[in-house]
Amino acid sequence: MARWIAEWHPDDPAFWEKTGKRVARRNLIFSIIAEHLGFTVWTLWSIVATKMGSYEFTTDQLFWLVALPNLIGSVLRVPYTFGPAKFGGRNFTVVSATLLLIPAVLLGVTVNNPDTPYWLFLVIAALAGFGGGNFASSMANITYFYPRNKQGVALGLNAAGGNVGVSSVQLVMPLVIGSLGLAAAGWFWIPLIVVAAACAWFFMDNLTSARANPREQLAVAGKAQTWIMSFLYIGTFGSFIGYSTAFPLLSKSLFPDAPFAVVAFVGPLVGSLIRPLGGLLADRLGGAPVTLWNFAAMGGGVLLVWAASTSGSFWMFFLAFQLLFLTAGIGNGSTYRMIPAIFQAKAVAERGESEEALLYGKRQASAAIGIISAVGALGGFLINRAFGMSFAAAGTPTPAFLTFGLFYVSCFALTWWCYTRKVGVNVVASLAHARV
Repeated sequence: MARWIAEWHPDDPAFWEKTGKRVARRNLIFSIIAEHLGFTVWTLWSIVATKMGSYEFTTDQLFWLVALPNLIGSVLRVPYTFGPAKFGGRNFTVVSATLLLIPAVLLGVTVNNPDTPYWLFLVIAALAGFGGGNFASSMANITYFYPRNKQGVALGLNAAGGNVGVSSVQLVMPLVIGSLGLAAAGWFWIPLIVVAAACAWFFMDNLTSARANPREQLAVAGKAQTWIMSFLYIGTFGSFIGYSTAFPLLSKSLFPDAPFAVVAFVGPLVGSLIRPLGGLLADRLGGAPVTLWNFAAMGGGVLLVWAASTSGSFWMFFLAFQLLFLTAGIGNGSTYRMIPAIFQAKAVAERGESEEALLYGKRQASAAIGIISAVGALGGFLINRAFGMSFAAAGTPTPAFLTFGLFYVSCFALTWWCYTRKVGVNVVASLAHARV
């Protein structure tokens, strides 16, 4: 029997302290568990691809196997965003978690068969994209549970718990595969997926106030702020997921004898754990200033990684890459804090300071999160394809690194112009006054 909560007022301090905090925390915990498993399945191929030497695929073909889950996952984030509003957050979490069984089972069945064709591996990798869609539905759902002044930390914790799934895969899978064989990369996660779906069924809730017409939600696609933040999110989350999934194969290509499998999990773990700090800093200082200077640091970081990639030292390369993971994680938290702040500021400006205006802003933000997270996740596909094409054309990742650096410069400029600029606002407005 579906569990629906009809009365939900998180921005009312009395309601929050008496009832809201406890219920929100419970839903956040089990949302994190399900989302964590989504990320593990989504990024499985970042390790599986490095263990497929017997198939004699080219480096570019292997990067396709790593990139394809990112592409499909990013596309699925749009419909997944509307799932909680249409069916209920608890109900949709159960379904989205259960769907992870499909790519896990297929991987376990086929990967040890030397006659499995490359195109079938592409299909299975694409189905791993189910895990990427989970992020959008989870974040859209949790947005409704928390008051405006706590969303940065709540969304940061929810996202970080999911993002750590990348690190889990890269820490656990080399050990599991080494002990039990490549097929275990699929079978290992099946009981955990079943537990996550069961926990969502028994311990999560649906909110009546979160219900919305998908057609009305899609109206945010016509708003400029949705696409500006989508571009910036490519720079933060797209970088995180792209670098996380590319690092093992990139390291193997550049430093074949280096112990990359032992330390590959460190970067995604750093980026995941630092994400709530990005949300916290954004809550205190404003998301836009934190995001602005974070992009400057990312531009410097990618130049350091490029220099280290030509140094001949894997450990220099590894340490330089940690700066990219660190800044991508901070930027993930700060940009996600900006999304509800932007749409709620717009709603208040249009409708006044009222509970109705705040709820309208949350609905707008929840819908925007899906589009923004979908476009942002494309960065994972683009980064892996950039590396693949760079190796195919030049035998080196240098062209890709230089492209990434130029992209971060454009993100810095766009953030300044739209969200922190205080000059010329009488001619062209900015949102600097709203401290988003």
